[in-house]
Amino acid sequence: MTRRLITEFSKLSETPRLMPSAQAAYGDLTERETEVLVLIAQGLSNAEIAERLVVAESTIKTHVSRILVKLGLRDRTQAAVFAYEARLVTPG
Repeated sequence: MTRRLITEFSKLSETPRLMPSAQAAYGDLTERETEVLVLIAQGLSNAEIAERLVVAESTIKTHVSRILVKLGLRDRTQAAVFAYEARLVTPG
């Protein structure tokens, strides 16, 4: 469902825009947090991300929490939308 929502959302605008505050916040993410954000947007669970990155699931939970705080987002769905808008991932 989330992937379908993101695919439809991405069709609404050929050139997604980030709010200036979002652009500044994106720069605050570490390389690992950016990597986790991309994997969230690809629909992976915390356990799947932990397995892929060979770290503990609790480490991923910490990264997700920090991503949400740094970007001012409420949940993983907003994080996934943000990743698509920032063009960290593309539909398909």
